[in-house]
Amino acid sequence: MCIPLCCLLVAMCLAGCASPMKPIAQQEEFDSSGKYSRMFDATPADTCEAARRALLSQGYVISNAAKELVQGQKNFQPENEIHVQMDIRVVCASESKDGKLSLGFVTALQDRYALKKSNTSASLGVGVLGSVSVPVSSSNDAMVKVGSETVSSERFYDRFFALVQHYLAQDMEEPDGEALAPPVPDKPKAPLAP
Repeated sequence: MCIPLCCLLVAMCLAGCASPMKPIAQQEEFDSSGKYSRMFDATPADTCEAARRALLSQGYVISNAAKELVQGQKNFQPENEIHVQMDIRVVCASESKDGKLSLGFVTALQDRYALKKSNTSASLGVGVLGSVSVPVSSSNDAMVKVGSETVSSERFYDRFFALVQHYLAQDMEEPDGEALAPPVPDKPKAPLAP
């Protein structure tokens, strides 16, 4: 009587573990919500420059900066033995024929690493004493990638695009180079003769 009950429990556990997961393709939402992109009233080069400044202002290290592409990384340590690396990639594409409107596409990839300890042991044989072995053990620590995920938080991207817009607005407010030039002093007038 006990054996059939154990078999039934094992079968139920296996059935629970084998429940179908939702396929990744069904999790994708190809809609026009625009979570990962925004339109800017600027050229692609200006948009990417503003994105570069936005990343720099938040402590990201820029690994790639071109007229239409910016990529930066930042490291976090949320827990003692957990390390997270955020990789943000911005692509700027022209959206008008004159090139004065652009679309900024951004994706943030979050890689998670954990500290894994592995014990290794070796034996030390001494030939003079015969077959004497002394166990020697050591421990190796290594950061192992345990997960990778594209950030899908709409609020995260809204804040990033707001910061890019802030830097674009700053660039538009800057005066022309001529306005920064110091004024040319007037020629001194000759003193009037008495």
